[in-house]
Amino acid sequence: MRRGSLFWGVIFIVVGGIWLLDQLGWLAGINVWNLIWPSFLIILGLWVLLGARRGGKPIEVEQVTLPLEGAERAKVRLKFGAGRLRVGAGVGPTELIDGSFGGGLDHHVKQEGDRLVLDLRLPSQGFPDMILPWNWGRWAGFEWTFGLNGEIPLELDVDTGASEAKLDLEDLKVIDLRLDTGASSTEITLPAKAGFTKVEIDAGAASVRIKVPTGVAARIMTKGGLVGVDVDKNRFPREGGVYQSSDYSTAENKAELDIEIGAGSISVR
Repeated sequence: MRRGSLFWGVIFIVVGGIWLLDQLGWLAGINVWNLIWPSFLIILGLWVLLGARRGGKPIEVEQVTLPLEGAERAKVRLKFGAGRLRVGAGVGPTELIDGSFGGGLDHHVKQEGDRLVLDLRLPSQGFPDMILPWNWGRWAGFEWTFGLNGEIPLELDVDTGASEAKLDLEDLKVIDLRLDTGASSTEITLPAKAGFTKVEIDAGAASVRIKVPTGVAARIMTKGGLVGVDVDKNRFPREGGVYQSSDYSTAENKAELDIEIGAGSISVR
């Protein structure tokens, strides 16, 4: 029996049972609809937990390697939903990307002069399943782990949902990083030798932890609602609404961070 059919079967049995009790007069003085909606939510929650525990249908894992094709720079646009995301370095000199993609991968590459533009996303055919409650536990287990070329300048545009992400960019030459994330936990290590890196972060209810490597200067601007801000003031003294390294203007390697977060916490160390 399909899990979807079983789920709705349980719902119909519970709702029918409540209605029967009402018709027999056992629920006199009680608004039946006030029982049906909470019952639905309870069953839904139990179903999601059961799906997460049992693992459900095995998740497809793709091993993908894409060549650099002689490009001298690249832009990578990444759209990732629920699950775990790991990005780092460590690919060959002629490769742009190499790694494993739990849940599958749709990608599109185009060349614009000396620049490659790469789009990465979950397979489009998977989206309808994401909204079905009996699949939620399964989709939360998606995991992408891949490396990028550390020899060329990179622009990295990351869009994540309810995820746990670790972006280790220390050995990459990321000159532009844009992160748009929802209810998530994200850990970022900035590049150590990329020259100038511009960082823009727009987060919802999130935890964002940023590590600035030794020898890299930073200028940090933050704004948001219910936010806990923890910045290492010994490295980045505060002047007005900006945290900034004392040697920012002369540093060979530096980063400018513009962070906006709705609710959650920001840590820069």
